[in-house]
Amino acid sequence: MPILRENEVERSAVIAVAELMAASARTAPKGGGGDDTSTAILTGKEKDKLADTMRKRQIRKRSLAGLFERDAEGVRKAHAVLLIGVKGTVAKRTSKGASLNCGACGFKSCGHFTTAIKKKGEDFMGPNCIFQALDLGIALGSAVKTASTLNVDNRIMYTVGAAAKDLELLDADVIIGIPLSVTGKNPFMDRK
Repeated sequence: MPILRENEVERSAVIAVAELMAASARTAPKGGGGDDTSTAILTGKEKDKLADTMRKRQIRKRSLAGLFERDAEGVRKAHAVLLIGVKGTVAKRTSKGASLNCGACGFKSCGHFTTAIKKKGEDFMGPNCIFQALDLGIALGSAVKTASTLNVDNRIMYTVGAAAKDLELLDADVIIGIPLSVTGKNPFMDRK
């Protein structure tokens, strides 16, 4: 039997955990029973391309005082990155089919929201229904809970998602990234 060395085993474990995290995100509770989330796992050259895009964003977005560049270094150290995104275009309905008309999106009603033209902001598309945003948050929480339970270092990063949106890695209006690693020290907690 061949000997499996720690680097190979750790990378394989991270990919397996990323797959389980994607399953956790998929099965996380969603408002109104619909599911507008999507996921992707990046490794190797695609992960490094994401880090390069994050560095380029830092040059364009100086107001974030080094956040994109700092987080790009974390992505480079990661074994993999899980992306979770959501399409925020469809307002949730009640179980009886009536619109909620909560107004959290900034529109008078769900009807007005659904006819709004999507616009790209600096990082993401909007407007978005609050219920899809909540779905994204619950999916992220479920995913990182899985990683934590399985002892894989991770951190939820807005900056990763913004760069992933630039690269159109998911068909989503908002994307958040979670770099993953198995190392002696969590490389995503260095907050220089």
